[in-house]
Amino acid sequence: MAGANSVRLAVLPGDGIGTEVTEATLAVLEPLAQRHGLGITVETLPAGAFHYRETGEAFPESSFRAARAADAILLGAMGWPGIRYADGTEIAPQLDLRFRLGLYAGVRPVRAIPGVPVALADPRARDIDLVLIRESTEGLFHSRGKGLVTEELAEETLRITRATTEKLARFAFRLAERRAAQRGRPGRVTLVDKANVFRAFAFMRGVFDGVAKAFPDIASGHHYVDAMALDLIRRPWDFDVLPTENMFGDILSDLGAGLVGGMGFSPSADIGDAHAVFQPAHGTAPDIAGKGIANPTATLLSAAMMLDWLAARGAGQAYADAATELEAAVDAAFGEGLRTADIGGRDGTAAVARAVADRIGG
Repeated sequence: MAGANSVRLAVLPGDGIGTEVTEATLAVLEPLAQRHGLGITVETLPAGAFHYRETGEAFPESSFRAARAADAILLGAMGWPGIRYADGTEIAPQLDLRFRLGLYAGVRPVRAIPGVPVALADPRARDIDLVLIRESTEGLFHSRGKGLVTEELAEETLRITRATTEKLARFAFRLAERRAAQRGRPGRVTLVDKANVFRAFAFMRGVFDGVAKAFPDIASGHHYVDAMALDLIRRPWDFDVLPTENMFGDILSDLGAGLVGGMGFSPSADIGDAHAVFQPAHGTAPDIAGKGIANPTATLLSAAMMLDWLAARGAGQAYADAATELEAAVDAAFGEGLRTADIGGRDGTAAVARAVADRIGG
């Protein structure tokens, strides 16, 4: 940490709407920082698909070193359909950050925001408030770039280790403890796996159950991933914290976003022992890039997660207060009629930033 109440923020705007939602978020962070006396120094770093097209480097080592040295990393979105590596794979420096910095906990909140339409007609859908925790360094993604491909077959390898599963489970239970204290209700952690078919997931379940014994005040259980896909539609309001394997988390987090307004309302964080990246869960959206209509809410809420994480890391209570106020300002803006294009409204990127900033200190 740079010092009490003073932090260094590495910003990687990326490609497409990533640059637009990042700009909007920084415009809101400025008055928020002034109001709470936050000392935030911003360093913008080049990376992404367009940088690769221009320079041959998707993620310059200088950008990585600067990001690693920062107190937190805020990322827009990266990648572009027409720009790929020679082997045809997508350019995704955000994955490099996850693996190189050991960001094992992919935190994906799924929360109904006041005024934002939800997908389910049941009135309890307004109470959806759960967190998926996607293990982000192992699972099926362990095989990224290492798979066997021949003329006759393609094969990828899933890996689950005791050390990472223990860290993921402890992270999940500690988050559930904190949420229980904040919300005044019992916490519950439900592991999402496929232990009835795969030995790797039976192993994961055994490690999880071992960690659960250290948290007797938090209820724990398991759910097969196919049943969870069903129950996230049938009764998502019944769940609290859901840790799971990398690929399962990738899929279920998109399903969760669809329940509460779409990817424009889906923040995320990738957290490790010493570093963290905060970014919207959406991509670069080439179809709307440059039109000024991208929804920056997911990035704004990711920034709130970042401020809260910085507070927990020792930056000071002012950061936690700022995080709470930023989330409340987003809720107030939409609760009072703000409507972005992705939910049928006409408010563009800049309008969202103004509406949220106007409610800072209000």
